[in-house]
Amino acid sequence: MSKWVYSFGDGKAEGRAEMKNLLGGKGANLAEMSNLGLPVPPGFTITTEVCTWFYDNGRQYPAELKDQVAAGLKAVEGIIGATFGDAGNPLLVSVRSGARASMPGMMDTVLNLGLNDVTVRGLAKRAGDERFAYDSYRRFIQMYGNVVLDVDHHHFEEILDSHKRDRGLNYDTDLEAGDWQTVIEGYKEVVQEALGRPFPQDVQEQLWGAIGAVFGSWMNQRAITYRKLHDIPASWGTAVNVQAMVFGNMGDDCATGVAFTRNPSTGENAFYGEYLINAQGEDVVAGIRTPQHLTVAGRQANGSDLPAMEESMPEVFQQLDAVRLKLERHYRDMQDIEFTVQQKKLYMLQTRNGKRTTAAALKIAVDMAREGLIDEAEAVRRIEPKSLDQLLHPTLDPKAERKIIAKGLPASPGAACGKVVFSADEAERQSQMGEAVILCRVETSPEDIHGMHAAAGILTTRGGMTSHAAVVARGMGRSCVSGAGELRIDYKTGVMTVRGEKIAAGDVITIDGSTGEVMLGHVPTIQPELSGDFATLMGWADRFRRMKVRTNAETPLDARTAVKFGAEGIGLCRTEHMFFDTERIIAVREMIVAETEAGRRAALAKIAPMQRQDFVELFRIMAGLPVTIRLLDPPLHEFLPNSEAEMDEVAKAAGTDIQRVRHRALQLHEANPMLGHRGCRLGISYPEIYEMQARAIFEAAVEVGKAGQTVIPEIMIPLVGTKKELDILKAVIDRVAGEVKQSSGVQIDYLVGTMIELPRAALRAAEIAQSAEFFSFGTNDLTQTTFGISRDDAASFLPDYQRAGIFEHDPFVTLDTEGVGELVSIAAERGRKTRPEIKLGICGEHGGDPASVYFCEKVGLSYVSCSPYRVPIARLAAAQAALMGEKPASEA
Repeated sequence: MSKWVYSFGDGKAEGRAEMKNLLGGKGANLAEMSNLGLPVPPGFTITTEVCTWFYDNGRQYPAELKDQVAAGLKAVEGIIGATFGDAGNPLLVSVRSGARASMPGMMDTVLNLGLNDVTVRGLAKRAGDERFAYDSYRRFIQMYGNVVLDVDHHHFEEILDSHKRDRGLNYDTDLEAGDWQTVIEGYKEVVQEALGRPFPQDVQEQLWGAIGAVFGSWMNQRAITYRKLHDIPASWGTAVNVQAMVFGNMGDDCATGVAFTRNPSTGENAFYGEYLINAQGEDVVAGIRTPQHLTVAGRQANGSDLPAMEESMPEVFQQLDAVRLKLERHYRDMQDIEFTVQQKKLYMLQTRNGKRTTAAALKIAVDMAREGLIDEAEAVRRIEPKSLDQLLHPTLDPKAERKIIAKGLPASPGAACGKVVFSADEAERQSQMGEAVILCRVETSPEDIHGMHAAAGILTTRGGMTSHAAVVARGMGRSCVSGAGELRIDYKTGVMTVRGEKIAAGDVITIDGSTGEVMLGHVPTIQPELSGDFATLMGWADRFRRMKVRTNAETPLDARTAVKFGAEGIGLCRTEHMFFDTERIIAVREMIVAETEAGRRAALAKIAPMQRQDFVELFRIMAGLPVTIRLLDPPLHEFLPNSEAEMDEVAKAAGTDIQRVRHRALQLHEANPMLGHRGCRLGISYPEIYEMQARAIFEAAVEVGKAGQTVIPEIMIPLVGTKKELDILKAVIDRVAGEVKQSSGVQIDYLVGTMIELPRAALRAAEIAQSAEFFSFGTNDLTQTTFGISRDDAASFLPDYQRAGIFEHDPFVTLDTEGVGELVSIAAERGRKTRPEIKLGICGEHGGDPASVYFCEKVGLSYVSCSPYRVPIARLAAAQAALMGEKPASEA
């Protein structure tokens, strides 16, 4: 018989940490904490395999599950000394999700399950506190009503807010037992009206309803969105954890809280977190009450007058601090922990590897390596390569003027500027139109996930450093200011007010997630210096990686940026980008409309000095590092003007009439230019173009070489499909090299290679390698020509393909290793057979994608090349691939 349920508690467990895939992260860690002897309320975990069964079998359960759940519940009853559904001594449980990958706030939770009109009286008698019992009951109805019965939570909030107004009360903690009983009746009426049936009183019906809701939430829209953003497969499923309730809301000797064993924003080795007295866990993250800090240092740093737990509950705090240290040593990583204090007794409800900013992740990894908890290789494995993007976030220019209108908590670092929007849908809509937006909410909820991802920054008026907004923003790398309580947001009017100042939707604000400041208008920013822990960890990564990392660059700014980020050469210089400069586009167009070779050469002569100077600058910046220069690639029509005024300008420059320019544009029009007269085909038709470019390259190399720098240009001929094409154009390049050598008296070392971007080229690589000294895989075009999909037009249907499971990833973002990747493997293998020392690289956008970099390591490429800002990502991904021989940390 299959085992679907694993019990834990009372100092032992059937599971352990390594069983995360089966028990989910929460279940595995609850089992591990139980085995460590920590105070964990007993419970049981329904495995992720049940979730898979559930969706594979029409949302039904395995036949044995009901009996195994009953046995698990009986074991909990025995440990607690209470019975589920008993009128006099009721056991209450929580029902929580627990996927193998942490998905904070994405799925559903139900607390206080097992309460009804009868058991609430038994709970009140046992606790000696009616107020606590009825407070717990109203929380249960509200949570169960929303999560399981799908009654919108605002209906419950309206009843509670109305009752507080009528009684002249401000806080939930001001309400007494009688108040809660009145509210409960209102809640039950809401359920009756919404569903046409009363709130369920049968505790077994409650339990299975909650279990079904947790499994059901695996496929809700916010969970689907989160999985898509974080590359979490739907096939993983979620576990369900059923655990005996402990109560942080039984009085002033009770509390609940969330803590991190180190600071998740900065990485500082200091206990960090928040708690609330007389509250349940949802209160801390919901932002309904202002949380208090765990430590005196935390309270002082944030200017709070509320007592820290270190002051109000010193003995419990010492226990919690000891647990913190024990967990961190055991897991060898920063932990995110949840706890409850019931009548001065500490209970641990969860531990997991904590979400953190990239700056914090770097500091934690480097510090732990220096502390001896992990080694340098493990430190390198710990950082998700894509997350390094966060380090490129701008910070505010310290010299810039700023009008500070409010201050909240520095929830996620980095500065962001944009137009104010008040809904997640509007944030997504405006972002798709190219607008930078700041999503402003009273508080965020999991339903806002798509808008949070689309926004440049997030601002909330409620919530602490462990609120939903703060945790999710840190995980996404979005700047976030939370709990800016002076701000008042009116969703109906679309206006935010503070101290008499009105900020409407569409107005521009700037937020600083490192200080918590909110500013009116645009405040200039500066790029950070990538030093300190970043430099240390990247130095370790560079020691471990085998592949080189180059950049795609053709401007001095891009080249300098890439060198600053550690690029080891240029893997793709797209010369056509140089042609669009306003000073030379007229000459380029003149060349295109010329009717004779002499006319084309006359126009090219105007471009040549500028082209030569471009290469001089690049060679100087790269200071002896290799530079791969792709000769002209796009079809000529892309350079021609569309407006009458521009056509007239070209006609005058070329000494012809506008009619001739129009005729030439019509001549060059192609039905499918991606597969038309471009790449090496231009060189075959107009060899004088490639001749001019080669001369500019060699003359630049001579000039820079005379200044004492070594330059070995790598000249790349694009879109080759046959060896003959390459041979014809290589002969042109070799001839020009000889001419430049003769005129300058300087011997020029250079390589001639080709871009492999056609399936035929990949298949005929052995033959092409007879002439090519290097291959660079242009995986953007190789993906297009392999799939027969235009990258420019695919956005309209690729999401449908991903939803249907045809494509797991967008093949233009992450390399299709099965099809396109097989062509790369074939070309690499065949190319090496002909020329064992052949240099192999990749220069498509995939060069900066961690999963694609892993594949490149597996195939044994010499280098990857990517955009300047992705160089650090590629360096780290290459190190992880070399270290692990398997997928990078982000994919493992």
